Amino acid sequence: MPVRQMKEGSEQHIVIKPQLQTTINPLQKNPKTAQNGKGPPNTEPQNNKIHNTTSSPPSRNRGRRRGRGGRKSDQGEAFMRPSSRPCTAASKPVIVAAENVLNVSVSSSSCQLVAAGSGFPSSSKSLCFAPRPGYGQLGTKCIVKANHFLAELPDKDLNQYDVTVTPEVSSRSVNRAILAELVKLYKESDLGMRLPAYDGRKSLYTAGELPFKWKEFTIKLIDEDDVINGPKREKEYKVVIKFVARANLHHLSQFLAGKRADGPQEALQILDIVLRELSIKRYCPVGRSFFSPDIRKPQPLGDGLEAWCGFYQSIRPTQMGLSLNIDMASAAFIEALPVIEFVAQLLGKDVSSRPLSDSDRVKIKKALRGVKVEVTHRGNVRRKYRVSGLTSQPTRELVFPVDDNSTMKSVVEYFQEMYGFTIKYTHLPCLQVGNQKKANYLPMEACKIVEGQRYTKRLSEKQITALLKVTCQRPRDRENSILQTVQHNDYNEDPYAKEFGIKISEKQASVEARVLPAPWLKYHKTGKEKDCLPQVGQWNMMNKKMINGMTVSRWACINFSRSVQESVARGFCNELAQMCQVSGMEFNPEPVIPIYMARPDQVEKALKHVYHACVNKLKGKELELLLAILPDNNGSLYGDIKRICETDLGLISQCCLTKHVFKISKQYLANVSLKINVKMGGRNTVLLDAISCRIPLVSDIPTIIFGADVTHPENGEDSSPSIAAVVASQDWPEVTKYAGLVCAQAHRQELIQDLYKTWHDPARGTVSGGMIRKATGQKPQRIIFYRDGVSEGQFYQVLLFELDAIRKACASLEPNYQPPVTFIVVQKRHHTRLFANNHKDRSSTDRSGNILPGTVVDTKICHPTEFDFYLCSHAGIQGTSRPAHYHVLWDENNFTADGIQSLTNNLCYTYARCTRSVSVVPPAYYAHLAAFRARFYMEPEMAENGGSPHKGSKAIREGGESGVRPLPALKENVKRVMFYC
Repeated sequence: MPVRQMKEGSEQHIVIKPQLQTTINPLQKNPKTAQNGKGPPNTEPQNNKIHNTTSSPPSRNRGRRRGRGGRKSDQGEAFMRPSSRPCTAASKPVIVAAENVLNVSVSSSSCQLVAAGSGFPSSSKSLCFAPRPGYGQLGTKCIVKANHFLAELPDKDLNQYDVTVTPEVSSRSVNRAILAELVKLYKESDLGMRLPAYDGRKSLYTAGELPFKWKEFTIKLIDEDDVINGPKREKEYKVVIKFVARANLHHLSQFLAGKRADGPQEALQILDIVLRELSIKRYCPVGRSFFSPDIRKPQPLGDGLEAWCGFYQSIRPTQMGLSLNIDMASAAFIEALPVIEFVAQLLGKDVSSRPLSDSDRVKIKKALRGVKVEVTHRGNVRRKYRVSGLTSQPTRELVFPVDDNSTMKSVVEYFQEMYGFTIKYTHLPCLQVGNQKKANYLPMEACKIVEGQRYTKRLSEKQITALLKVTCQRPRDRENSILQTVQHNDYNEDPYAKEFGIKISEKQASVEARVLPAPWLKYHKTGKEKDCLPQVGQWNMMNKKMINGMTVSRWACINFSRSVQESVARGFCNELAQMCQVSGMEFNPEPVIPIYMARPDQVEKALKHVYHACVNKLKGKELELLLAILPDNNGSLYGDIKRICETDLGLISQCCLTKHVFKISKQYLANVSLKINVKMGGRNTVLLDAISCRIPLVSDIPTIIFGADVTHPENGEDSSPSIAAVVASQDWPEVTKYAGLVCAQAHRQELIQDLYKTWHDPARGTVSGGMIRKATGQKPQRIIFYRDGVSEGQFYQVLLFELDAIRKACASLEPNYQPPVTFIVVQKRHHTRLFANNHKDRSSTDRSGNILPGTVVDTKICHPTEFDFYLCSHAGIQGTSRPAHYHVLWDENNFTADGIQSLTNNLCYTYARCTRSVSVVPPAYYAHLAAFRARFYMEPEMAENGGSPHKGSKAIREGGESGVRPLPALKENVKRVMFYC
């Protein structure tokens, strides 16, 4: 049958003012403490004030913001406030569960955060983020190279024009083709020799004005894809170009010089579009990245997918001026195969002779829906269609009406008569193209997948591993690839860059950095080594005992792996129990009941059987720990165990894979013992400075450190909720144990809705609650809030909404209770990479060739005025290390640069699950783990291939569009410990 072409695709207010700054006392020098590995520093509590000179590097930023917040970056600053209060455990904050919701709207003209109203926040440009208080001085100075390339600002006027295309076009590529044809025809006449840059939507930009304010053009566009040799289809468009505005580059220059606080986003956007214009024509654009099979040979990922290499590009304002950030990238693309071959790869079998099963059909439909194909049965005609589905019947059974009299004809007959094309594989279904009401059929063998389509669905574990191998480059190799990319792109010969007067350096930025010292760690006094100074970001548990080892008296084991015999399981449990004992725990070597063998498909029945059997034997005492041995490929089993144990039975569980049971490694057992101890409520190690009350702006008064994160559903899941998680330290002054809470919220909502809420209770009246609310022995007098997963465009909204929730939660505990808050965003999804200045100098790199753990950068490539820094706190294992980017948005605690940088770096050594410093500050890391764990709580239906929840898991939508089904509540004994580890 003929196939038809498819079209492509009233608010209340909060006012914000900075709170009064605490008076800074005169500075004193602090006695030197050993940090050279020869011995730990003196562990006696001290109230000495620490002297810190924060002289800036050569910079125009030094004294420029004396009017913003009262800080003077060219004077010495207090590293910490002294405390007249002894550092005791009597005033330890304790987290209490609470849930729910707040909506806020914002208008800011000046400064003090006042609790008021509801509605949705709008960003307020008059709110200023925390200014940089100076530059850090701690650590060993060094030079690193960054993948930032200096961009010279143009001296030309940048003009913006509005573009209207009629009939309206939804495809950016078609819009670009229309404008490219217009420029080709009219550049030398109507456009006055201007070469414009176009965003593919509504905006056109020029260097200098066009000869008109408004003009209409008629453009005829030929469909080049339709026919290879022969008559081509033509379509006519009306294009209206209208002057809108002139971008202010003086404003941008002032911002880069630190004389203005707000960056002109319009000017930055224009420059970004100009530098992308040529790459869009050369490569396949995906977000801010560009991919091509010509950059590097595509690598197969399996199941009809391949990895394309490319590069990321973005213009950024920095202290050194405008910077072009270039990084390497890779992504999964659908291989341009005949559809029959793609299906054979997807299913892993020959499909030319055997009919498909129902599960095969579902898999094919899922993989091909939305994919563009081109027909191959019409000679020179290469029409393209988007696949909407798959027929339920084989091709040989498909018939359709050919006239108004309902005369039926088979698809096989139609293709033979109309195109002379004989369908060989009549046992296979047809592709459906078009909508459900009028879908047209295309035989699989008459179609080929169009090249250059990114695969956006979930990858399998094997595909992820294969993609990581392609992505993973040693630092030296990645740096060379970046430099080659810059040379190949040859920006200084780019006609668009030339037109706009933009010049890009081909030399990487050399940046002053510092390597912060590792902190001393404290272990139990009964171990041979009571203190430990990590070397290059790592250490081990040899000769050490956990500082607070817990007791496990009542435990049981379930074996879900058929290949693990009872004797093997028993031997593994004995070894694990011994390792826990050696590491400092008290661990009963005998389980409550013998190891229980169970089938994975009867997980709930097995868990409840073991639980009740143990409770009966223990005469009412609770089971403390459940060990579970799982098959290596266990589908949804892991998630089911966690959901049932943590929300139904109130059990702490530890899962172990079969491969580790058969091949018992001391390192593996040591890591598992660390996890078990913190799940039971213990601590593995603490910072020595925490024990001796010497952490600036933490040790002096009761302080809570929060971590928060929101995880969103994967691409293609349009109904699953987002999951928010908040963890909070429970053990000031040690700040090592973090209890956590999780909640579901609206799909892809980044603001954490349940930080604070109120509701009406018939008996108690208005009740306050929320994830942030605390019940404490002594209320915390300081809050440090690390927030993960926020992009730069969301900074204002997240700060205004969530800081207000913190304020309200505190005020609900006691009127006028407003502890000072420091709010820090943690970013890992950025593209700044730092490289050793000399890769041959082994003293400046770790074993993987990466920069040393503790390397911090707060100059040159950082924000011109705001308080941010890059910190590589971990040692690399493979590939190129990605430093974390920390941006202090709000700071009422008056942290110095050294203060927040050293605190953040030191906390990275307290991560409970391993004896290595980690790449992200632990509270943010724990919040991420808790949010990921909560996805398993969304009812039993799981994805086929990964054990994470399926998008259709009773999809959490109730009570209207905004209704989100709450997650099942964590049991109280689970909530109190680090269950997510």
